[in-house]
Amino acid sequence: MEKGSHNQKNSKLEEMEVVKDEPEKVNYKGIKAMPYIIGNETFEKLGTIGTSSNLTVYLTTVFNMKNVSAATLMNVFTGTTNLTPLVGAFLSDAYFGRYKTLGFASISSFMGMLVIMFTAAISKLHPHHCESKDRMLCDSPTPWQLAFLLTGFGFLIIGAGGIRPCNLAFGADQFNPKTESGKRGINSFFNWYYFTFTFAMMVSLTFIVYVQSDINWALGLAIPTFLMFLSCVFFFIGTRIYVIVKPEGSPLTRIAQVIVAATKKRHLTLPENPEFALFNFIPANTINSRLPLTGQFRFLDKAAILTDDDKINPDGSAENPWRLSRMQQIEEVKCVMRILPIWASGIMYYVALVQMHTYAVFQALQSDRHFGNTKFEVPAATYIVFQFLSLTLWIPIYDRLLVPAIRKRTKIEGGITLLQRMGIGIVLSILTMLVSGLVEERRRSFTYAKPSLGTSPSGGGISSMSALWLILQLTLAGLAEAFNSIGQVEFYYKQFPENMRSIAGSMFFLTISMANYLSGFMVSVVHRTTNNASSGNWLAEDLNDGKLDYFYYMIAGLGVLNFGYFLVVARWYKYKDAAKSSDDDENDAIEMAKAITKQPTEKQQV
Repeated sequence: MEKGSHNQKNSKLEEMEVVKDEPEKVNYKGIKAMPYIIGNETFEKLGTIGTSSNLTVYLTTVFNMKNVSAATLMNVFTGTTNLTPLVGAFLSDAYFGRYKTLGFASISSFMGMLVIMFTAAISKLHPHHCESKDRMLCDSPTPWQLAFLLTGFGFLIIGAGGIRPCNLAFGADQFNPKTESGKRGINSFFNWYYFTFTFAMMVSLTFIVYVQSDINWALGLAIPTFLMFLSCVFFFIGTRIYVIVKPEGSPLTRIAQVIVAATKKRHLTLPENPEFALFNFIPANTINSRLPLTGQFRFLDKAAILTDDDKINPDGSAENPWRLSRMQQIEEVKCVMRILPIWASGIMYYVALVQMHTYAVFQALQSDRHFGNTKFEVPAATYIVFQFLSLTLWIPIYDRLLVPAIRKRTKIEGGITLLQRMGIGIVLSILTMLVSGLVEERRRSFTYAKPSLGTSPSGGGISSMSALWLILQLTLAGLAEAFNSIGQVEFYYKQFPENMRSIAGSMFFLTISMANYLSGFMVSVVHRTTNNASSGNWLAEDLNDGKLDYFYYMIAGLGVLNFGYFLVVARWYKYKDAAKSSDDDENDAIEMAKAITKQPTEKQQV
């Protein structure tokens, strides 16, 4: 295209008047809507956590699955439940809106819990109870029994895909963010959100898990199913007073537009002064902050080259966004591309934490779980609560004591940068695996040195080592989450463009998803590879015959390599121009990070 023609188009654009739409008046109900939303949140968490927290034990004791099979299935299930929120965010933003997505997802979660409850309550839907110490002699689930169980898992996956990306945002939609009372209402909602999770976690990992493991599985699964039914009731009762925001289109579509436009114009040559020569229209109602033009990923800049075939609307926008992209839109895509290498480092980090919900539970099953000198045995899944408690207790110590002291030295508001915080979390995850390996060595040595305390569901002897030793690795796992997991969510929220915050909220779940898939793959490969090894199968059905500590050490070694990778990409990364973020955005990032990672209400400095 000739230079004169290009200048003529630019001058024409500058003369165009930007048309603004009149904002639609919204009747915010705020506090009046909260009883229904908080009721929905509370019972939903009690239902989902109460069902999922003890599924690993359920699969091994009721469905007679081997440890490796149960761990693999749980990794796939958990991975998929954390992958679908990205799909749910897209469908909510582009087509259905948050209200319809939440309503459909809540019903789906209830159906999933109902199906799983039936597998425990109806004898024909699960294998016969096995009294044999040898798991090989127990009946395996039939294909149709397994299919019925997986149907329940499928409903839960669909429910998680709709609830996780929408529940926080839907609650915040009920308040006017432009008024002081609205801002206070949003903060109050976040506080109640954290409280409901804390309450649900404590009840689920103590009372509900106890009912399931020590009284009756059917009753233990019926309780969270009924609570999920109440969640649906609360949600739909408040329909008439909700603020229901209409879908405005997904940011994923705008990302695709840039890639398609750049591909179509890949043969064109970029001008020498892209800041003045490329299409840089900025909509009047954009919520995104202005981004400086960067030299990274310059091949995408070709999407903004104006050609004779490109037509402009009267308001200055491109008539065909699949052929012509705005420079700011391109820079927003570059933000996402810069984040992806950082995001990838979180996958291996979280593989270590995944083990706390699978093999740490198996360790507890083959350890002394008696409460003091009593006959009462603490359910194996209940020990996971120590991971949550360490995370909860660490937050105020970090906020009130460490951050102010470090801030005086570094002059950084949060004491350290978000990438530094994430790096500390990776190191702590490595330490978690090292300590887990040492504890497993001790547990196994106690098994052979002292008389067994009985037989576990896997048929192996129960070590006389107290299961309280597991608190060491669970505490470290909680600290790792306090640094890396919260840091990740704050990082995504602040570094993604403002109109991509639904994607930002889904990125952490995507990390967990990939980590669960990778963990499941590693468990399967290690089990098959070491099955005929001279040292024995690392992941034997009976942990006393295996080398679980070797598996932990292997993950720690991979974690060291991952930390080296993280240092490289963190050094390469350039933060989005941050002076730029308002105080309100900073506070929103803090609250969203804690909500997604299920933190209590202490305010986190960024």
